Parts: sequence; C-alpha cells; structure tokens
Amino acid sequence: MDRVIEKKKYTPKRIAIIAAGALVLVFAIYSLLFAEHTSKLNVDSERITTGNVQEGTFQEFIAVDGSVEPLNTFFLDITEGGRVDKIYTDDGRMVQKGDTILKLSNTTLQIDFMTRETQLYDLMNERQNSEITMKQDLIRKENELAEIDYNLALAKRKYERNKMLIAEKVIPQEEYEASKDEYNYLSKRKSLADRSVKQDAKLMDDRLKQLDESIRRMEANINMARNTLNNLYVVAPFTGQLSTLKAEVGESKSPGENIGQIDDTNGYKVRSRIDEHYISKVYPGLNGSFDFNGKTYKVTITKVIPEVQNNTFQVDMEFADGTPEGIRRGQTLQIKLNLNDGGNAILVPRGGFYQSTGGNWIFVVDKSGQYAEKRNIKLGRQNPNHYEVLSGLKPGEKVVLSSYDNYGDIDRLELK
Repeated sequence: MDRVIEKKKYTPKRIAIIAAGALVLVFAIYSLLFAEHTSKLNVDSERITTGNVQEGTFQEFIAVDGSVEPLNTFFLDITEGGRVDKIYTDDGRMVQKGDTILKLSNTTLQIDFMTRETQLYDLMNERQNSEITMKQDLIRKENELAEIDYNLALAKRKYERNKMLIAEKVIPQEEYEASKDEYNYLSKRKSLADRSVKQDAKLMDDRLKQLDESIRRMEANINMARNTLNNLYVVAPFTGQLSTLKAEVGESKSPGENIGQIDDTNGYKVRSRIDEHYISKVYPGLNGSFDFNGKTYKVTITKVIPEVQNNTFQVDMEFADGTPEGIRRGQTLQIKLNLNDGGNAILVPRGGFYQSTGGNWIFVVDKSGQYAEKRNIKLGRQNPNHYEVLSGLKPGEKVVLSSYDNYGDIDRLELK
C-alpha cells in the first residue's frame, strides 16, 4: 500500500533565501544606526593653508593709501582776464611773498581807467568853477546889502529928524511922509537882501558838498579801477614753491581761470580717500601708522571732508612727530588707520574660507593633524589681518584658512 509523503515547508533553498534577507536587513539597520555617514574628501595637506586661533588684542583698522601733499596750497586764479604780456618766473622755482609772477594786458580796462580819470578831472574843474561863480555872486549881493544898509541909515536919520520937525510944524506933512516911506522901503529891501544872502550862502554850501561827494565817489571808483589794473599783475600770496604755472606769453586768459598753484614747503600733510562704508567711524583725532625707510611713523586725522564722490570721501592727516626725512610731494604711503583703541578678543587669521562660508562655519584640524572637521562658528568684526571670534572656536585650535570652493558639502577633510 502506497504511503503519502508530506512536502517539507522549509527547504534548504528557502532557508538560504531567508537567511540572506535577514543578513541584508541586519546590515541595513546597522548602517542606519551605527555606521558613519560623514562625507569625506581626501586633501593634500600641502595644498591648503592653516592657521592658529589665538587670544590677543583686536585692533579694528583699515588699510588706506595716502598721497603726500603740501600743508598749505594756494591756487592762482586770474581775477581780471587779459593777454599774457610777460612771465617773470618758471614753475618749480621758489617765490617770495609779493613777487610778481606774470603780467597781463587788457586794453579795455586801461581805457576805462583813463576815462574815469578824465571824468574826475572834469568834475573837479566843475566844482572849482561853481565855487568861483557862486562866491562872486554872493560878494555882489553882499555889496548890494552894504549899499542898502548905508542908504537905510541915511533914511533913518532923515525920518527921525523929520519926525521931530513935523511935531513942531516946521516942515510940511508931505516931506515927512516921503521920508517915512523911503525909510520903510529901505527896511524891507534890507530884510529881503539879508534873506537872499543867507539863502545863496546855504545853496553854495550844499552845492559844494554835493560836488565834493561826487568827487569822493569818483575817486573811490578810480581806486577800484586802479586795483583792477593792479590785478593784471599776478603776485605770490606767500612764500613757497611755484609747483605749476599754466601760461604762455601772448596767451589769452579768462577771468577766474586757474594758472597754477604755490605750495608751502614748510610742511606736508597726507590726503587719503576712504570707502564711504567707514564714514561714520572716521573722525578727527584718529591715529594711523605707516612704514617708511625702515621706520614706523604715526599720523593723525585733522580734517574729514564728508562729501562723497565715487563712493569715497577724503581725509587730511598730519605727521604726529614731524615730517619724516626724505618725504616728498606726490609720494604714496600705505597707512594702517586705527578705528578704535583695541580690546582683548579671540582671533582667527583672515583667509579665503570667508568667501565660501560667510564666517558661519570653518574646518577645524584635529589634534592628530590627520583630518579636519566642519564646525559652526560666529565671527564679528574684522581687520585686514584677523576676524574676531564670537563663538565656536578656542585659542590654540588650528583651522583651515584657504578657500573652500572645491569642497562642496564635504563635512570632513582627510589630510594626507
């Protein structure tokens, strides 16, 4: 009798498949929970730049270029236009205060001056003639007044005598009335003559004062015209070096045109242009330093020109301890300008990493020197040499400073 054979549920093949699946599942779970997921990149240690984090004084400063200029400069501008008639000196030479540099000629101004002089002489002659005429007329009227006074005195004696005689009825009434009328007539003429003499004297005085005032104004105008002619001579306002002279004999110059400048050689200053980003941090009194001929010299800001042009503003600086020997006009100095007095801080050297990370993270080298790991940090102020570390780094740690452009999302650098 045949026996029914039961089919096996777990065959060796099936057991092998289940075991393989279990191993894969275990490996997956292990990888997920315990395996290292950090992305790595092998880097040649000789092709990167590293630096040490340190604690020290953080001095916020900026590097600026300064140009050496004379302490004082006077620009020579033409006051009155004209043709260059003569040049008395050349640019580059020393001039003394009051020295004539060049002479201009202007026919129009010269004719105008001569015309004003002629008008003054005419006015002075008019004044003299008017005074003579009015004085002669006054003398004539004074003579008439003197004659009236004489006749009035005679008429008065005659009237008073007839007044006594008529009382004694020695003379006729008609003779008395005639002497009375003559006396009254002459009295009125004297009064009128007195008024006329006084009025003429006042008119003469007023007229002469008017003419004198006109003469004074004309003389003032002539003095102005004379000063205008004097402006045709360009003279040095102070002693210095005539650094530039833009004029040639026979050349025409317009009023207000600049023909050169005189530099004060008694001292120099440094003029620098600074980015407008720092305009709120720069003020008179800030100090800076520069190296020259193997020595370090200090400068101090004395003037800030707040006008912004081409995204920069200007400052003037003077040498704190006198002008260094050998400094010349036009030299360019590399100046380290301090923006504060400095303070203690954790510092990391500047490097190309900042452009890639924005200062938010950095690769920190392990003590073994075999690898560097990514770490989040926070940076604050900066100067041309260092960044101020606010958090994430400690003094003594070593970091990678060179550019991170080729590292992508790498978390760890294996240093070979």
